[in-house]
Amino acid sequence: MASFVQRMIRAAKLDPAIYEEVENDRGATGQAMAVVILASIAAGIGAYGMAGMRGVGTDTVARDVIGVTIGALVSWMVWAFVTMFIGTKLLPEPGTQSNWGELLRTIGFSSSPGVLRILGVIGGLGMLVAALASAWMLIAMVVAVRQALDYRSTWRALVVCLIGFALQWVVFFLTLTLIGFSMRSMFS
Repeated sequence: MASFVQRMIRAAKLDPAIYEEVENDRGATGQAMAVVILASIAAGIGAYGMAGMRGVGTDTVARDVIGVTIGALVSWMVWAFVTMFIGTKLLPEPGTQSNWGELLRTIGFSSSPGVLRILGVIGGLGMLVAALASAWMLIAMVVAVRQALDYRSTWRALVVCLIGFALQWVVFFLTLTLIGFSMRSMFS
C-alpha cells in the first residue's frame, strides 16, 4: 500500500491509477478525510494571508479555520452523495456502478492540490494560487469521478462534477451559516 503522501502526490498529478486504488481500498476513507481537512486548513490559512493578518487575533483565526474545515467536511460528504446519485441514477453509462464510500475516497483525494492554497500567505500571490489550486482540484475531481463511476467519457464526468460543484457550494455556505461563521470575519 502506498503511503499517504505518495497517494496525495499521485492524485495531484492526476494519475487515474491512484483513483482506482483508493476507490477499491476501503481503508483509505480516513486518508481521504485527512486530505479534505488538510486542504481546508490550508485554504483558511491562505485566506487570512490574502486578507492580511494585521489585527486578527489567533482565537478568530482558529475559529474561522475550524468553521471552514467543518464546512468542507460536510460539503465533501454531500458532494460525494450528490455525485453518486447524479452519476449512477441520472447520467450513468452502461458500465457505471459505484457507491458512496468509493466516491468519498476518490473525491477526497481529488482535494490534494488544495494544500497549495496555504501559499496565500505569500503577499501578492494569494488570489492567483487560490484560483489555480481550485481549478486543479476541479480537474482532479473530474478524473476521480470518471474512475469511480467507471465512465469512458471525461465530458460526462465533467458535467456530473459541475452539477455537484454547484450544489456542494450551496451546502458549504449553508453549513457555515448554521455554525455561525461569517465570511466577513475572514476579511475584516
